[in-house]
Amino acid sequence: MAISLDLIRKLKEETGAPVMRVKKVLEELDGDEKKAEKILREEGFEKAAKREGRETSQGLVKAYTHHSGRIVAVVEVMCETDFVAKNELFVDLANNLAMQVASMNPKDVKELEAQDFIKDPSKKVGDLVKEVIAKTGENVKIGRICRMELGE
Repeated sequence: MAISLDLIRKLKEETGAPVMRVKKVLEELDGDEKKAEKILREEGFEKAAKREGRETSQGLVKAYTHHSGRIVAVVEVMCETDFVAKNELFVDLANNLAMQVASMNPKDVKELEAQDFIKDPSKKVGDLVKEVIAKTGENVKIGRICRMELGE
């Protein structure tokens, strides 16, 4: 079965896996996109687990202010290099985490990571972090979180 370049590209973007690995998995599964995506994500999560102990001394602090102006959330997201801290995936993660903190008011990072992601309840916040680790090849951690609400 011929595997289309569009399918390979799509799975590469979604999982962060190398092109040749995506192609090989698709060939082994006769082009089954769903199964291939699951396998590639699991492999990415395994790689993320191996990076867990690496030092994270770079990153971003991002703030999100609710449209009402009554709630603000700030998150610190850490990575290994300033190069990754400027990466669009990493910046999007930081923005999404700040919005999550504003919306769901977790009491600490552990609770935040266990929450369902507000934009896609089929994923946990911790899985979002692991996806960025798999795609960037660096350790990524949520540092500190803070949320303030007017009159609180």
